Amino acid sequence: MANVTDLQTKYSKLAQEYSKLRAQNQVLKKAVVDEQGNSSSVKEQLKQRDQSLRKQEQEMDSLSFRNQQLAKRVELLQEELAASEARGKKGKSRGDSPSQHGLQTQSVFNEDLQKKIEENERLHIQFYEADEQHKRQEAELRARLEKLEKDTEQHQAVVDGLTAKYVETIERLQSDKARLEVKAQTLEREAKECRMRTEDCQQQLRRCQSELNRQVKQSSSVIQEKVPFNDTKFSDYNSLNVPAHNRRHQLKARDVAGQALSFIQDLVAALLNFHSYTEQRVHIYPLDSSIEPISPLNQKFSHYLHENATYVRPLEESFVQLHQSITEDTVTVLETVVKLKNFADNFSSYTHFLQKILPYQLKSLEEECEAPLCTAALTAKNQELQSDIKRVTSVFEKLQNYINLLALPSVRQEAMPQTNTSAVFTQLAACLHSLHDAIKEMSKHYNQKAGIEQELPTVTQKLRTTTECLLGSLGSLTSVTGKIATFFSNNLDFFTSSGYSPRGSTAALNPMQAESMLANKKKAAAYIHTIKKARAQTVPYREALSNRRILTSSTESREGLTQQVQQSQEKIARLEQEKEHWLLEAQLGKVRLEKQNQRIAELEVQLAEALGGCPNSQTAVASTLAQNHEEAETELKATGKETTLCTSLVGMLCTTPTIEHVGDEESREQLIKTHYMARVGELTTQLQISDSKAVHFHSECRALAKRLTIAEKSRETLNEEVKLANQKVTSLQDELTTTKRSYEDQLSMMSDHLCSMNETLSKQREEIDTLKLGSKGNAKKNKGR
Repeated sequence: MANVTDLQTKYSKLAQEYSKLRAQNQVLKKAVVDEQGNSSSVKEQLKQRDQSLRKQEQEMDSLSFRNQQLAKRVELLQEELAASEARGKKGKSRGDSPSQHGLQTQSVFNEDLQKKIEENERLHIQFYEADEQHKRQEAELRARLEKLEKDTEQHQAVVDGLTAKYVETIERLQSDKARLEVKAQTLEREAKECRMRTEDCQQQLRRCQSELNRQVKQSSSVIQEKVPFNDTKFSDYNSLNVPAHNRRHQLKARDVAGQALSFIQDLVAALLNFHSYTEQRVHIYPLDSSIEPISPLNQKFSHYLHENATYVRPLEESFVQLHQSITEDTVTVLETVVKLKNFADNFSSYTHFLQKILPYQLKSLEEECEAPLCTAALTAKNQELQSDIKRVTSVFEKLQNYINLLALPSVRQEAMPQTNTSAVFTQLAACLHSLHDAIKEMSKHYNQKAGIEQELPTVTQKLRTTTECLLGSLGSLTSVTGKIATFFSNNLDFFTSSGYSPRGSTAALNPMQAESMLANKKKAAAYIHTIKKARAQTVPYREALSNRRILTSSTESREGLTQQVQQSQEKIARLEQEKEHWLLEAQLGKVRLEKQNQRIAELEVQLAEALGGCPNSQTAVASTLAQNHEEAETELKATGKETTLCTSLVGMLCTTPTIEHVGDEESREQLIKTHYMARVGELTTQLQISDSKAVHFHSECRALAKRLTIAEKSRETLNEEVKLANQKVTSLQDELTTTKRSYEDQLSMMSDHLCSMNETLSKQREEIDTLKLGSKGNAKKNKGR
C-alpha cells in the first residue's frame, strides 16, 4: 500500500510539473510570436524611414536646383546692375530726375538680392543640419536594427532549444507515465495478492496463537504437576545443566579458523621473505661481503636472521593443528581449545626472536648512517626506521600478551573470568590495527629510503634488486596485516559471543560438560537414526480381519501349516541338491563323452593304419575292434547293473566300480573346484562393482555438498547485488528529483528572462514611436519652409 501511495503522489507531482511546463511553453510561444511581430514592425519602420529618406533626397535635389536658379538670377541681376551703373555714368550729364529714378530701382534690386542671399544661406544651413541629423538617425536606427536582429536570432535559438528540450521532456514524461501506469497496475495486483496473503497469514497467526496458548496452558499444567522445581532460576543449579550442542557455532568456527589459517600462511610467507631479504641486504650494504668482510655486528645479525625459519614456520604448523582440531563433532570454546596453547608458545618464541634481533637491527642502521656516502636525508630516514622497528616489536609483544591470555583457560579454567574475554578480544583487534599502521609506516619510510639510495653513485644492481624484493615483502606484509585486522574486527562479535552455556546462564563451559555434551549428541544421533529407519509394510485392518476369518474357518491348524512349510522347505532343499547333482552328472557325462570320443579317434587311427597293411591284418583289427566294442557294451551293462551312490556336502554322484573310478573322482573334484572358483570370481566382481558404485556415490555426495556451499555463497553475493541495486535505484531517484528541481529553476529563470526581454522590447517600441513622431515633425517643418 505504501508503494501504491508513493506512486500516486509521484504521478500527481509529474502531472503538475507537466501542466507547469505546458503553461510555460505556451508563454514562450506567445513571446516568440510577439518577438516576430516586433521584428516585422521594425522592418516596416525601416522601410518607412527609407521612403522618408528618399523624399528628403528629392527635396534636397529640388532645393539645389532652386538654389542654382537663384544663383543664375543673382548673376543676371549683378550684370543688369553693372549695366545700369554704366548707363548711369553715361547719363549723368542728363537731368537729375532720371538719376534719382535709377538709384531707387538699384536700391530695390540690392535689397531683393540681399534677401535672396540670406535665404540661400539659411537654406544651405538647414539642409546641412537636416542631412547630418538624418545620417545620425539612420546610423542609430541601423545599429539598433542589427542589435535587435541579433537579439531576435538569439531568442529564436533559445526558444528552439527550449522547445526541443520541452518536447523531449514531454515525450520522456509520457513514456514514464505509461511505464508508471503499468507499474501501478502491477503493484495494484501485487497489493491485492499481498492483502490476500496478509489475510491468510493473519488467520494462520490466529490459529498459531490459539495453538500456542493451548500448548502453553498444557505445558504450564504439566510443569506444575510433574516438575518439582525449576532449576534454571538458580545459577548454582543451572550451572549443573549440560548445554545443547551448537552445530552452527561449530561450522562458523571451522570457517573462521580456515580463513585465519590462510591469513597466517600469507603472514608467515611475508615474514620469511622480509627476514631473508634483510639478511641479503646486510651482506650487500654498507659493505659487500663478496669484496670485503662485513662488520662483526652485521655477521652476528645475519646469523640470527638466518635462523628465522625455525621461529616462523612453527606458527603455521601450530595453527594448522588448531584448525584440524576444530570439527563439527567437537566443542570449540576457549576452555576446550588445547591447541591454542601451542600457537601461543610459538608466537612467544617468535616475539623473543624479534626482541633478540632488535638491538642488532638498530646498530646495523646506525652503521649505515656512519657510511661515508650517507646523506642527511638518508640518516633521517634511518632514524625513522629505527623508531618504526621499535614500534613493531612492541606491538608484537602486546599481541603475545593477549594471545597468552586467551590460551590460559585451556590450561586452567579459572585463570581468566568469562567477563574479561570480550575486553581481551577488543584489545587484540585494536592491537592488530596498530600493527598494520606500524608496518605501513615502516614500508613508507623504506620506500623513501630506497628512493634516496637510488640517487647515490655507488649503488649496485644487486643492491637495487634486493631493495626491490625487500619493498615487495613489506608491501605483502602490509596487505596481510590489514586483511587480518579487518577480518578480526568483522568477526569480533562471533569471538566475544558465548556459543555454549546452559540456558539462562552466563557461566563458562568446562571440559567435563563438553564431554557429556558430545556423548549426549552421539546418543541423540543414534536415537534419531533408529527412529528414521523404515518400518516394515503392514497389512490393512480389513484385509487382516478377512485373513483371520479365513484362518479360523479353515480346518488346518497352525501345526499343520508349519509342517507343510517344513515339508515344502525340505522338498525345496532336496530339489536343489538334486539340481546340483544332475548338473555335476551332466558335466561328468560330458567328460566321459570326450574320453570316449578320444578313444574312438584313436581306434579309427589304428584302423586306418591297419587298413593300410595286409588284408589279414585288416580282419584282425576289425575283430579286435568288434571285441573292444563288445567289451565296452558289457562294461556299460555292468555299470548299469552295478552303480553306487556317492553323497557329500556338495551333492550326490552315482559311480560305477570300474578301473577309471579314480579318474572320475578326480575329474569330479576338479569340476567342483572350477565351479566354486567361478562362483567366487562372480562374487568378487559383484563386490568390486558395489565398491566402485559406493565410491562413485561418495564422490557425487561430496560434489553435491561443494555445489551446495557454492550455491549458498552465490546466494549471498546475489543478496549483496540486490542491496547494491536498491541503493543505485535510490540514488537514481535522488538524481531524478535534483534534475527536476534544476529544470524548474531553469524554467523560472527563463520566464523571468522573457519578462525582462518583453519589458526591453516595450521600451524599444516607445523609443521608436518617439523617433517616428520626431521625424514626422521635422518633415512637416521642412515642407513648411
